[in-house]
Amino acid sequence: MNKNKLIILCFILSAVGLFFYLDLGRLLTLESLKANRQLLLQYHAEHALLMVAAFMAIYIIQTALALPGAVILSLSAGAIFGPLLGTVYAVSAASIGATLSFLVTRYLLRDAVLSKFGSKLDGINKELEERGINYLLFLRLVPLFPFFLINLAAGLTRLPLRTFVLGTFLGIIPGGFVFVNAGASLASINRLGDIASPRVLGSFALLGLFALIPALYARFQSLKSAR
Repeated sequence: MNKNKLIILCFILSAVGLFFYLDLGRLLTLESLKANRQLLLQYHAEHALLMVAAFMAIYIIQTALALPGAVILSLSAGAIFGPLLGTVYAVSAASIGATLSFLVTRYLLRDAVLSKFGSKLDGINKELEERGINYLLFLRLVPLFPFFLINLAAGLTRLPLRTFVLGTFLGIIPGGFVFVNAGASLASINRLGDIASPRVLGSFALLGLFALIPALYARFQSLKSAR
């Protein structure tokens, strides 16, 4: 690993370590959000642009470094900015943070992974280059796959950057809106499980399956033609 990569890696590890050392996670809880909502609303009323910039910066950093607190930040967006603008800010920030995570992973680790497993990944990379948007939408929509792991795994492949950005942005809109909209009615939420009901999760899974149908059909056709 060259000097520049080592510096970036040390910076990331230091930032993550500082987050846990200072126990900043205590600020990203449902209880903390409820207790401080009025203060946040007042600050937003007095410094609207600064509040938006600060919120998006925090969300981008949280997502890029795979820190805990994404759900609380989405709820915060709804509680402070309302369901529509809150969704725009939260989804945009999460997409930017995910893209940074994707790019850092690709810069730091992809060459090493490809040099060791390149031949074994050729088939996967070809599939991702041709139909990656469908697979990515499926992964983003179905709430079974950790958000940060998708960012890291995608960075190790040859998935085009534009496909990752578009698939991430579109794929997280439904889930983002659900949590942001819930945050707009913060008083009615007593626990995070109240938001992600089985019915909601099932709807996301169904959307994910619909997104995957074109890729599965194309795969089936290619296998059929090869026989």
